[in-house]
Amino acid sequence: MFRTRSTGPVGPLTLFIRYGIGLIGVIAGIVVLAVNPGGFGVDGFGLLVGAGLSILMLNWMFRVGVSGDLEREREERARRYFDEHGHWPGEPPRARRRPPNAGPRGPRHPSDAER
Repeated sequence: MFRTRSTGPVGPLTLFIRYGIGLIGVIAGIVVLAVNPGGFGVDGFGLLVGAGLSILMLNWMFRVGVSGDLEREREERARRYFDEHGHWPGEPPRARRRPPNAGPRGPRHPSDAER
């Protein structure tokens, strides 16, 4: 599986590939429609705007998918912590309760200790 960086600054080339290419397609479609409002302009508008919006949507869906992977990893770490410590991270540990069938803790009365 590919590793992606989840934090830190994003470079200008990454931003251009994510959003710039799609925006260029949308803007080019609007320009084609403005230059030739009939005939090829309408077809070019639909083609270029559709392609640009598809690129933007694909990048958005990828980002949503990556954030889901990060959430699953975080949940798995929390579950491992719970298995080791008996409480969720960030919560105070609960007082241990005795099971109901554990029996008496000790002598209830001083006279019981002598028997």
